[in-house]
Amino acid sequence: MSFIWAIIAGLIIGLIARAVLPGRQNIPIWLTIILGVIGAIVGNLIASALGVRDTGGFDWIRHILQIAAAIVLVAIVAPLWAKRVSR
Repeated sequence: MSFIWAIIAGLIIGLIARAVLPGRQNIPIWLTIILGVIGAIVGNLIASALGVRDTGGFDWIRHILQIAAAIVLVAIVAPLWAKRVSR
């Protein structure tokens, strides 16, 4: 069941990352999900290193770090994907 939640969280985080970035990112939805999942994992690692992974209440800092990591990933991968597809 946690695998399904990881996919759902990856989709949401990936879509938020794509919405925050200016311009259009021509990447498929499956790549958005993968980048969102990786962003969530990287964000969790950073939050753990900072000591803010588990707090009382809603973990705003952890989620912001997850989205920020996904934004960086989408910003790096989207141009590479566009070059790959345009060949």
